[in-house]
Amino acid sequence: MRTGSEPRTARSALRMRFWLSVWGEIWTIAGTVAFAIADHPGWALICGLLWLVVTVDLIVVVRHLRQGSHYQPGRDVPPYEPPRDAM
Repeated sequence: MRTGSEPRTARSALRMRFWLSVWGEIWTIAGTVAFAIADHPGWALICGLLWLVVTVDLIVVVRHLRQGSHYQPGRDVPPYEPPRDAM
């Protein structure tokens, strides 16, 4: 049963995001270095900016992983009833 609150209560696959961020770190660092060596400063700048975005995402993911798990109801807990409109 959908309650309409899924975006607020959705869970993220943090370990997958962590490894995808690590993969992104490797490729953006390699791209930045490769384009800098190949004397393509525009592409090196784009890869450098993307590297910054991936690094910020990695920091956020690591922070969330270190916070630990929060209470999430298991399969034995029934879903909440959807709110009724007071009309």
